[in-house]
Amino acid sequence: MSVVDRQEWDVVVIGAGGAGLRAAIEARERGARTAVICKSLFGKAHTVMAEGGIAAAMGNVNSGDDWQVHFRDTMRGGKFLNQWRMAELHAREAPDRVWELETWGALFDRTKDGRISQRNFGGHEYPRLAHVGDRTGLELIRTLQQRVVGLQQEDHKETGDYESHLKIFQERTVTRLLKSPDGRVSGVFAYDRETGRFLVLEAPAVVIATGGIGKSFKVTSNSWEYTGDGHALALLAGAPLLNMEFVQFHPTGMVWPPSVKGILVTESVRGDGGVLRNSEGKRFMFDYIPDVFKEKYAESEAEGDRWYEDPDNNRRPPELLPRDEVARAINSEVKAGRGSPHGGVFLDVSTRMPAEVIRRRLPSMYHQFKELADVDITAEAMEVGPTCHYVMGGIAVDSDTAAARGVPGLFAAGEVAGGMHGSNRLGGNSLSDLLVFGRRAGWHAANYVDDLEVRPGVEEGAVDAAAAEALRPFSAEEGAAGAVWASVGASGGLGAGATLGASGGAEAGAGAAGGGAEPEGGDAEAMPAGVDVEAAPESGDAEAEPTEEGAAAGTASASAGASGVSGATPGASGDADTEAVAAGGGTVPEGGDAEAEPTEEGAAAGTTWANAGASGVSGARATPGASGAAAAGAEVAQARAGVAAAGDGAEPVGGGAEAVSEGPSAVSPSPQAVVRPASEAHRPLPRTPENPYTLHQELQQAMNDLVGIIRREGEMVQALEKLAELRVRARRAGVEGHRQFNPGWHLALDLRNMLLVSECVARAALERTESRGGHTREDHPTMERSWRNVNLLCQLTDPEGELTERDQITLTRETTTPIRPDLLALFDKEELVKYLAEEELYE
Repeated sequence: MSVVDRQEWDVVVIGAGGAGLRAAIEARERGARTAVICKSLFGKAHTVMAEGGIAAAMGNVNSGDDWQVHFRDTMRGGKFLNQWRMAELHAREAPDRVWELETWGALFDRTKDGRISQRNFGGHEYPRLAHVGDRTGLELIRTLQQRVVGLQQEDHKETGDYESHLKIFQERTVTRLLKSPDGRVSGVFAYDRETGRFLVLEAPAVVIATGGIGKSFKVTSNSWEYTGDGHALALLAGAPLLNMEFVQFHPTGMVWPPSVKGILVTESVRGDGGVLRNSEGKRFMFDYIPDVFKEKYAESEAEGDRWYEDPDNNRRPPELLPRDEVARAINSEVKAGRGSPHGGVFLDVSTRMPAEVIRRRLPSMYHQFKELADVDITAEAMEVGPTCHYVMGGIAVDSDTAAARGVPGLFAAGEVAGGMHGSNRLGGNSLSDLLVFGRRAGWHAANYVDDLEVRPGVEEGAVDAAAAEALRPFSAEEGAAGAVWASVGASGGLGAGATLGASGGAEAGAGAAGGGAEPEGGDAEAMPAGVDVEAAPESGDAEAEPTEEGAAAGTASASAGASGVSGATPGASGDADTEAVAAGGGTVPEGGDAEAEPTEEGAAAGTTWANAGASGVSGARATPGASGAAAAGAEVAQARAGVAAAGDGAEPVGGGAEAVSEGPSAVSPSPQAVVRPASEAHRPLPRTPENPYTLHQELQQAMNDLVGIIRREGEMVQALEKLAELRVRARRAGVEGHRQFNPGWHLALDLRNMLLVSECVARAALERTESRGGHTREDHPTMERSWRNVNLLCQLTDPEGELTERDQITLTRETTTPIRPDLLALFDKEELVKYLAEEELYE
């Protein structure tokens, strides 16, 4: 097949958020030719939604802060399920990453003595978040963009080419990782979202930095890009996902109006003094302080308020508990009937500070509520409620190198990588995480390439398969599924089906003679020999031209007769009679010898049917292109008007003619019974293509309702049943039009990823029979010490197989590495007893 663009690089980074750009900068600075490929526009990464700040123990506001305290807070927040080495590296290196940003031009807010200002955030013992108002993520991305451009300018001075060593590919989506025959990463397959044209970037190292999975849920703060692409790419490449049950529901998202439900309300509002109240006006968070946090949090409103001015002599207010605790508390208040009018609670900052201070410290929130909800936060309370915000689970990686397990050459950083945050992430740790581990991923990816003696090669068959998979949604139109029966070989088996283009035209070639995989529900399962998938419509072309190989394939299956082809009628001489189905109003034969006389309508309709004798079609349901003639090989021209092959023992099947044409000159067959052999009567007829938007809505509703904040065994079993159904239906997701500017096509491809990742979340949540961090089981409400050192790993049973099978995800338990003794010594024994398993306490 032909690919529009094919290039060689040393390192490919998927994702241009904070983690991706930091990885790309590091790889380029270490000498690797680096390509960055991003789903949206450069600079429009979801990182900009991280508004509050970057957590780093610089001690600018309180000199008592240091990396050990930050490590301790991170482990507590994650309920001690964190990969402790990642938490240690993160706490140690975060300050350097913030100072590095400042040298690259980041403009942080300052203290009175000129140092970087740091603010309070939930779960952090000291003011720790370096910030730029409430627009920190935006400033981070701007700074990294500026650094990328600076490096490109340096390259231009040396080579005359700005993109010689660092190039950004915007608005491209990666659909598959490519691997060499020995299992090493060798590149990526992607398509251009604007033109639909394909792109292969060959590279021995790939860094995945694609962010989260929030668009699998109905109420989410995540933007459209967050469809779990990186998680699914790793799974499909053979890498495991770690602890996917832990999904963070940020406690404060907008709840009204409906059009903005789920949009983030930054934790900075509470960090700067905002309080949560129920419909009775009560600050309810004092009723929800867990035992493990009681020593650290105020017992009265007065003490909590004093903490803002005198943190050394007072305890912090419970509004600053870790996010999982606050989200559960809000959920409980709403459930108890004490919620706000629109199903949330009230977040009030208007009574806590002057209006001019609110507008200065929280400019984004002020404008967000004023413009989207007509609420002036300087004069009235906001309505807020939980929203799916972040996934703590992700690709299982090595703590030091960010290398993914089991797939040499694959690395991951940022939200897509699992382990750093344990069962719950503290606010502010996401931006420092992506800087620390983005750098480490780029560093070790470049080192990996340097150490290679031979670059791994790309398997051309994998490229062809990725292209065919990307084009599948254009083949799902009514009747198109029948085209997969367009090749019945000499053995009577079912061959690879012809795949249709965007207009419904059969794409060149009927399939190789010989048996192939039997399609489920009429879906096209494989591309036939000789099909050039690049010929699929890119700009509304009616049909693809058949190749010589395609014609040959059609000829190969044209004569069956004595060979035993299903659907052929053996005559005395062994030749296949082809008069089995009257496409128009003719008489259906009842034996192997009778011929049906076609009517005039049948003759006209015959131009829309591929000759079964010529193409090997069983039941003859090829779909025409715009010209009205099926393009399934040169032998189709010999079709008898209105006649298709059926064979001995044929029996009528209701449902009428199955062909569909979108071409202006095509003639549809009259609605008569379709006849197919008794041996194939059990196969379902093609169904109407599924709407990808409908499938997405059903997925989001199921995950929101059945695998949300509070989980129950019965509901998660329901969710898994629904996901199994959606997987089968998603194989029939169909789109119209062509590959240019086609959002329906993009969503149809994203569904694969969302369904895979959602199943991992549901299966792991069902398996973990305790409540911990972002995973709350109503039927198992307590945190069990026996689960503290247990990781759950999700893997695909057969990464190369189809994705419609049940039990495609295997779940295994893994014992975590014991925490290093010097790090355990940072905690009191009384605290460790609440978290650690019995055997860990006495090692």
